[in-house]
Amino acid sequence: MAKPLSVFGELVRNFFKKASTQGYPFKKASVDSNFRAQIKYDPALCVGCQLCVKNCPADAIKIIQINPEDKPQVGADGKVIPVHRKFECKIDLTRCIFCAQCVDSCFKKALSSSQDFELASTDRSSLVYIKKYQDASQDKADSEEKEQK
Repeated sequence: MAKPLSVFGELVRNFFKKASTQGYPFKKASVDSNFRAQIKYDPALCVGCQLCVKNCPADAIKIIQINPEDKPQVGADGKVIPVHRKFECKIDLTRCIFCAQCVDSCFKKALSSSQDFELASTDRSSLVYIKKYQDASQDKADSEEKEQK
């Protein structure tokens, strides 16, 4: 049987040492630049290849085309003007395991891993991240509207 008082010596030695843990949540935690946290989506870069959906082991990503009924236009010179396809992304953070395979597989860099790791919530629906496509003109109008308020 171990000596019960042998722990007392270890206690005294460590009592005066500096703490080895961080002061989180009172002190902001620092994370590495390669830290894999919440996945962010840029719809302007997405081409709809669905590689991220295929590579996601948790089946947490859905890419949905939001203008499938748009047809290519024919210009005055007879050339076909392709339609700019628009997509929205639904990332279910309750399923995501933050492996970042989707980020690695996206050759257009429409997906990126952010530094935001504080994702706790009491509402499960707030953990479903849906990013919709917005035109640049609509983004500008939205920002001007916020400035006026």
